[in-house]
Amino acid sequence: MSIARSTTSACEPVAIARVAGRRRFLSGAAAALAAPWLARGANAADVDRFALGVASGQPRADSVVLWTRLTGETLGERVSVQWEVASDERFVDVVARGDEVAEAAWAHSVHAEVGGLAPGRWYWYRFRALGAQSAVGRTRTAPPADAAATLRFAIASCQRFDVGHYAAWRDVAAASLDLVVFLGDYIYESAERKNPVRGGVGGEALSLDQYRARYATYKSDASLQAAHAAAPWLVVWDDHEVSNDYAGLRGENLAVDMRARRTAAYRAYWEHMPFPRAMRPIDTEMRITGRVDWGRLARIHLLDDRQYRDPQACPKPGRGGSNTLLLNQCPALADPARTLLGAEQEAWLADGWDLERPWNLVAQQTLMARVTWLDPAIGGGAYWTDGWDGYAPARRRLLAAVAAKKVPGVVVLGGDVHSNYVAGSARRLRRRALAGDRERVLRHFDHEPARSRAGAHRPGARIQPAPALRALRRARLRPLRRRRQGAAREPARRRTARRSREQRRHRRALHRRGRTPGAARRLSAAANQKRPALSAAPSTSRERSAICASRSADGGDVAFAVQTRRPFETSVTRPFPE
Repeated sequence: MSIARSTTSACEPVAIARVAGRRRFLSGAAAALAAPWLARGANAADVDRFALGVASGQPRADSVVLWTRLTGETLGERVSVQWEVASDERFVDVVARGDEVAEAAWAHSVHAEVGGLAPGRWYWYRFRALGAQSAVGRTRTAPPADAAATLRFAIASCQRFDVGHYAAWRDVAAASLDLVVFLGDYIYESAERKNPVRGGVGGEALSLDQYRARYATYKSDASLQAAHAAAPWLVVWDDHEVSNDYAGLRGENLAVDMRARRTAAYRAYWEHMPFPRAMRPIDTEMRITGRVDWGRLARIHLLDDRQYRDPQACPKPGRGGSNTLLLNQCPALADPARTLLGAEQEAWLADGWDLERPWNLVAQQTLMARVTWLDPAIGGGAYWTDGWDGYAPARRRLLAAVAAKKVPGVVVLGGDVHSNYVAGSARRLRRRALAGDRERVLRHFDHEPARSRAGAHRPGARIQPAPALRALRRARLRPLRRRRQGAAREPARRRTARRSREQRRHRRALHRRGRTPGAARRLSAAANQKRPALSAAPSTSRERSAICASRSADGGDVAFAVQTRRPFETSVTRPFPE
């Protein structure tokens, strides 16, 4: 199963999931109340030395990393910074304190590694320097390895500063999460767009000072600071922390010196993330791959699909980076020697699957599911070469290892594609459909709890909405139910005209997105049915949804994906290829 993704742009919420056991994996939105303990310290000096906030990350059973960066004028080459960790928000019971040195060479960033903490509990922390005190942050340690546990976490990616405000981070800060997992594109290195929603980004980032300034701009946002201060983070990068569509030491613009640019970008990335000192980059190299165990419940695998990959196959003439083209136009897409993760990281992942814990959560950058933008009958389908579809043999090796070892509960979390997808195993869903378990297939796609007539959850129903999501979906579906009731009473001639208008809107929408007329006819016909083959709500032009379905060249393990512009209201009209 692959779940992807949510962004923190102005229009898309952050996906929130709760893992409470082998058969429970909840997704939903958070409440919008401010956490009272996020107040700035009362003894702050006139100069704000902590204008970029505080953060924590890398939670282990006995340790966590605390982060901040000093700001303001007249900072020396080396500045002493004190930190405190307490078991209560008033800092009555201080359990650890220490000193760090913020160096100008590393942008006066502080990475305090606090050990000797109790497992599975919350802590509060703060910093002091130059007569100023930081905001108070909250963090926690992971549960002990042998303990039962629950996990409530958010995933997010692609937070472009100049195109919107971070309302989603305000929700995350109020949601009482155990963890935030950021899946890449924390900044965008490109120049500010014309007529931006928010200014101050400037031109394209190329040098170390420019990357540092870009992080400072992003981290000045109060909602993002609140989300960092509310819970520990696990972070991985994607391309925009360096350059769009870069692969190893090759960028989209072949004329740019990628070695120098990557060195500067990796250094700035470490300076602004809650990473330990052991993860400091050395020239162009920085290892972000790692694992975090969460009690007996889950193992989280953190992957890097940028640093070690082969360049994208069949790029546009005179450029590097991605392309979208027919499968039969690019034989290199089927080359088994090409890799997205690199041979060493592939072996590391294959050897590290947890066969005891019920969940293996894979935090990586992009969509794992196979998606074709045209009917596979046309040239074998059209694929985007920057994602896993551009490295299909590598994906096949990864999934084959999962199948061979019978790894339990593999859920792939991805970002990058600026859409919300839920995809799963075609083989499993096909078996359920053939067995007549239509309700269970529907529930798998629509995030609804599958229930028996007695009201108990069906065995195997693993995805259900959080209470906030249920309320959101009820509110969105209420007007739809009213339209249905009104449609049942309207005259036949008016109903026929309305359905014709819906069909035309469907065709125009699908043609704009490059769909074939056959796909348009199938989706338009499904919209006319009172109860589509597999849909909780009819697919209409307002929802702007589309299905991409094809037989998988990777053995059928990831064969389809569903996309919708309205998060959490996925409609499926044709679950399997004919």
